Amino acid sequence: MVGVMIVDDHPIVREGLRGMLAAERDITVVGEAGSGDEAVAVAARIAPDVILMDLRMPGGDGLSAILRLGGSYRVIVLTTYENDADLRRAVAAGAVGCLLKDVSRRDLADAVRAVAEGRGILAPPALRIGAPPPDGDGGVRLSAREREVLSLVAAGLTNAEIGRRLFIGEATVKTHLLRVFGKLGVSDRTSAVLLAMELGLVGRATT
Repeated sequence: MVGVMIVDDHPIVREGLRGMLAAERDITVVGEAGSGDEAVAVAARIAPDVILMDLRMPGGDGLSAILRLGGSYRVIVLTTYENDADLRRAVAAGAVGCLLKDVSRRDLADAVRAVAEGRGILAPPALRIGAPPPDGDGGVRLSAREREVLSLVAAGLTNAEIGRRLFIGEATVKTHLLRVFGKLGVSDRTSAVLLAMELGLVGRATT
């Protein structure tokens, strides 16, 4: 059973999320909080497996809460704001997933399960790419194949699915990703996708 804590300053949002997850036999809501400060205190008391965290809240925002939690918990950012910079900061602070609040019940439950199993998630609807920053790509140079692999990661495909799509072995996919991680200076798929999109190295996620 995966224990989830919901953090949002709107009671009606917490109630809605609790209702969405109530139908899942392997997921249970073990706690709630209405601010970042409260989230830190409640998490320390109940030790949830996964935290669904809003970013913008009075009384301590989600980003500061993620920083204070110090990577001790698996946090999925759940927000209405499609802001790459905010999402990047959240991931850098320790979040392992990003979803928009219009996520379906099925996708929400699947994301909770994935994160509980130790996998990072980044739902394609949460990804938007605007103009590249003033410094362009920041001097990062990805090969055509590396960009292709990273674009498929952004679309939500697993390494095995990427291998089948590109007619290469799963080990080769992993090698490409490790090279991408090294070039971007990150250590996981979610951070790689967010940073690459901000730098204009990959476009909007598609399936």
